[in-house]
Amino acid sequence: QVQLVESGGGLVQAGGSLRLSCAASGRTFSNYDMGWFRQAPGKEREFVAASSWSGGRTYVADSVKGRFTISRDSAKNTVYLQMNSLKPEDTAVYYCAAAFRRVLTTGVDYWGQGTQVTVSS
Repeated sequence: QVQLVESGGGLVQAGGSLRLSCAASGRTFSNYDMGWFRQAPGKEREFVAASSWSGGRTYVADSVKGRFTISRDSAKNTVYLQMNSLKPEDTAVYYCAAAFRRVLTTGVDYWGQGTQVTVSS
């Protein structure tokens, strides 16, 4: 079992920045693809970014490319999502996710509880 605890959401004006954190516990962090999804009201949950368990690669959705950056700190078992140049359309609940030894977009094994990000215009 893996527990994921997000923090760092909040209210920010358009053009501003936020950093989300996700602390993982319960299993070997290095065996998991870690990343973020988001869900806006009335919309399906969508992939945002991921950090690969193998090779140090990162993946970012086209909608946030150039604005969002994902990173992981293995010593702290934590993955971060740095969000810059935020837009009102980035408003959503952001969920941390983990997948055991596979690409995150092929299936999620564990979810966090979610953190709200609201971008005002």
